[in-house]
Amino acid sequence: MKLYYSPGACSLAPHIVAHEAGIPIELVKVDLVSHKLADGTDYYTINPRGYVPLLELDDGTRITEVAAIVQYLADSKGATHLAPAAGTFERVRLNQWLAFISSELHKVFSPWLWHKETAESTKQSVKDKLATRFKELDALLAKQDYLLGKQFTIADAYAYTIVNWSNFLGISLKAYPALSAYLLRVAARPKVQEALGAEGLLKKAA
Repeated sequence: MKLYYSPGACSLAPHIVAHEAGIPIELVKVDLVSHKLADGTDYYTINPRGYVPLLELDDGTRITEVAAIVQYLADSKGATHLAPAAGTFERVRLNQWLAFISSELHKVFSPWLWHKETAESTKQSVKDKLATRFKELDALLAKQDYLLGKQFTIADAYAYTIVNWSNFLGISLKAYPALSAYLLRVAARPKVQEALGAEGLLKKAA
């Protein structure tokens, strides 16, 4: 099984889940500027969308999109500690969080805050929206350890990956102490440390 990734990108979420679930994967690094692999292969020939992550199964089947990949990884190992069983209301709650992270966090950060050419007015508007979302998360995490309660799930792997971009982009989280503590709590997990170390991110992690 191969995971096409770029260090610190959203592909970190399935990377963390693979470690948490005990699933061995081969990492294939993608240069997101040139869209080439280390051997010179054009990544567009593998994923026409050009972005990571992409999970390639042993039979050659390919899966894209963070929310789909993390669920596949958890379900493939029966890792109910990472994702509630399909058909349960807890799974509905998990899917709510995955959708929220994807649309209200991931696609607010990216692409706007990663590109130097983005207008300052746009960047400020994006930061204001993120502040609203961070406030909501901070209130929730002041009452519980993880998004679904006491148990770490694939939603936390995704949320950690995206919210932690704040540390790369110089966005202060001082106004959100519970959210900041959450990032530290997730980062301290041994399997998360393994994934961060494999991507060379330990010095940059929360």
